[in-house]
Amino acid sequence: MSFNWLKRYMPRSLYARAALILVVPIVALQIVVSVVFIKRDLEDVTVQMTATIQRELELLRQVAEAAPDQETALAQMAPLLQPLNMQARYLAPGAPLPKDQFSLIEFSGRVVRDELEKTFPGFLAARFPADRRALVYFGTAHGLVELSFDRRRLTAAAPHQLIVTMLLFGFLMMLISFLYMRNQLRPIKRLADAAEAFGRGRVVPYSPSGATEVRAAGSAFLDMRARIERQIEQRTLMLSGVSHDLRTPLTRMKLELAMLDEEDAAPMLRDVDEMQALLDAFLDFSRGSAVSEPEPVDPHDLVRTIIADWQRQENQVALGEMSGAGEVLLRRQPVRRAVENLISNAVRYGTRARVSVALTERSLRIRVEDDGPGIPPEQRGDAIRPFTRLDPARNQNRGSGVGLGLAIVADTARAHGGTLRLGESADLGGLQADIVIAR
Repeated sequence: MSFNWLKRYMPRSLYARAALILVVPIVALQIVVSVVFIKRDLEDVTVQMTATIQRELELLRQVAEAAPDQETALAQMAPLLQPLNMQARYLAPGAPLPKDQFSLIEFSGRVVRDELEKTFPGFLAARFPADRRALVYFGTAHGLVELSFDRRRLTAAAPHQLIVTMLLFGFLMMLISFLYMRNQLRPIKRLADAAEAFGRGRVVPYSPSGATEVRAAGSAFLDMRARIERQIEQRTLMLSGVSHDLRTPLTRMKLELAMLDEEDAAPMLRDVDEMQALLDAFLDFSRGSAVSEPEPVDPHDLVRTIIADWQRQENQVALGEMSGAGEVLLRRQPVRRAVENLISNAVRYGTRARVSVALTERSLRIRVEDDGPGIPPEQRGDAIRPFTRLDPARNQNRGSGVGLGLAIVADTARAHGGTLRLGESADLGGLQADIVIAR
C-alpha cells in the first residue's frame, strides 16, 4: 500500500518533522493508556461497587414490598438507611417519570446505569447531579422510590487524576524535549545557512558545533568551501594572467599595423580587434562575480541605466514592463555585465530587444527578449556551457564570439543563488532569457 499521498501533508522543515516524530508517539501513548485505564480499571472498579449497591437496593426493595403502605415502608427502611448512609422517599402520585441525568464527562454514571438495568429488577433511572450525590429510582408495589446517597459509593474518588497527571507530565516532557531538540537542531540550521550563503556567493563565519555527525558535516563543508575558493582563485589568476600577457603583443601589433597602409592593414586590424574582444570576454569570465560584495540595489534603476546607455548607440533596445518595488542584495557590476551580455546577444542576432523586470516578495526576474532565430530547446543546455557556439541555432554572420556570453550570465545568476532560464519569446518570437534570483 502506497502512502505517497501523505507526503503533501507532511511538514517540510527538519524541526517540524522532528517535533511530529516526538509528539505523535507521546499523544498516541496517552490515548492508549487513557482508554485502557477507563475501559478496564475504572470500569471494573465501578462494576464491583455497583454490585455492592445493587445488593443493598435489593434488600431495601424487599422491605418496601413487604410493607402494607408507603409510611410503613419508609419506617421499616429507616433502621437500614441510617447505617447505609442513604435517604429514601416516595415520589408523589402523578409526578413525571424521572429520566437519566449525566454530565458530558460522566463515564462511571453510565456504567452504573447499565449495570443496574441488567441486574436490578424495577430499576427506572439514575441521576448524577453536580452536588456529589447519586439518585437511583426504582419501582415498588406502593410507588416509585428515590434513593439518595454519596456518589463515592459508586464511582472512584477522583478517576480523572491519573489522566490529568499523565497529560500534565506529558506536556511538560514534550516542552523539555522541544527545547532540547531545538538546541540540537540549531547547528544544522547554522550549517544550512552557511551553505546557502556560499551558494549565493557570500562567505559567512561558520565553525562546526553540535553532535558528532553534525560536526563532521560542518568540517566537510568547510573543506569543500576552501577547495572551491582555491579553484576559483586559481582559475581567476590563470585566465587573468593569460589575458593580461596577451594584451602586450596585441598592443604591439596594433602599433605596427598603424604604420602600414590603411587599406592593407584593415583586415588584420579587424582580427586584432576580435582578439581583443575575446580577451575581454576571457577576463569577464575569469572575474566571475567575486569582484564585489553584495549591496542593496534597486533592479529597476539598474536596468533603466543599462537601457539608457544602450539606447545611445542602439535604437532597437526598448524597456518593457517594470513590476514590483524594492531593493535586492546584488553585486551591481556582475549583474550589469550579465544583462549587457544578454542585450548584446539580442541585438546581434535580432533586430530589436526588450528588457523587463518583475520583482516579487520571493524573487527577482530580469527578462531579455529578441526577435532573432532563438535557440532550439534541445540545445539550450549546451548554450550556457563555456566556449560553446551553436552555429546551427544562431546566425554567426551577424557576429562572432568565443561562447562565453551566456556562460557569464549563468555564472552570475548562480553566484546570486539564482538561475538562467532560456525559452521562446511569446511576443517577439525569438530567444527569451530570464535571470531569476531568489530574494
